[in-house]
Amino acid sequence: MGMKIKYNYVVIEGNIGAGKTTLACKIADQFNARLILEHFADNPFLPKFYDDPEKYSFPLELSFLASRYKQLKEELVPQDLFKAFTVADYYFMKSLVFAASTLDGDEYNLYRQIFYIIYGSLPKPDIFVYLHLTPDRLLQNIEKRGRNYEKSITSDYLQKIQDSYFTFFKQNPENKYLVIDINNFDFVANESHYRKIIDTIFFDDYPAGMNMVIL
Repeated sequence: MGMKIKYNYVVIEGNIGAGKTTLACKIADQFNARLILEHFADNPFLPKFYDDPEKYSFPLELSFLASRYKQLKEELVPQDLFKAFTVADYYFMKSLVFAASTLDGDEYNLYRQIFYIIYGSLPKPDIFVYLHLTPDRLLQNIEKRGRNYEKSITSDYLQKIQDSYFTFFKQNPENKYLVIDINNFDFVANESHYRKIIDTIFFDDYPAGMNMVIL
């Protein structure tokens, strides 16, 4: 497709099981965009965290912070002249969003300070797209993909993550957020649903702050 895209850097965000990676891959494929996918490297703290969340949540969140920063710094900075724009299936703020639901009090405050020091040095996306699904719909998607380590995820936990995303959006209103409610959509099985999402992201204009669209 030869159309000019008005964004240089698009981030697809959303809760666990919302379809971020699937949508980012479809967009990259359609528009010849550079694709950045989160590395799920073997995190040495993950098994320890599942055994003893209280003890290991802080080092776990710090290690995710470091690996996400390293990846984005390495992959965002070099220009790729053969790609139309960049699309990623996560952004650095994901670290703070998840830490808000696993860390308490002093640990969270310290983590937040470290986060904002690093956050300032990364390029900001032109638009954050947030795929919004209810926790019930997310649980259906999570069950469908059948990842073993996701079996313990609860509706309450997903609700906490969702609330944490919206808190971040409200606390950082200088960014452009497009929240797309896709509860009645299946953009994987239905091509017209996918096209509608593409039109919503790329062919409408949005001000800074939170913009909500129900499809």
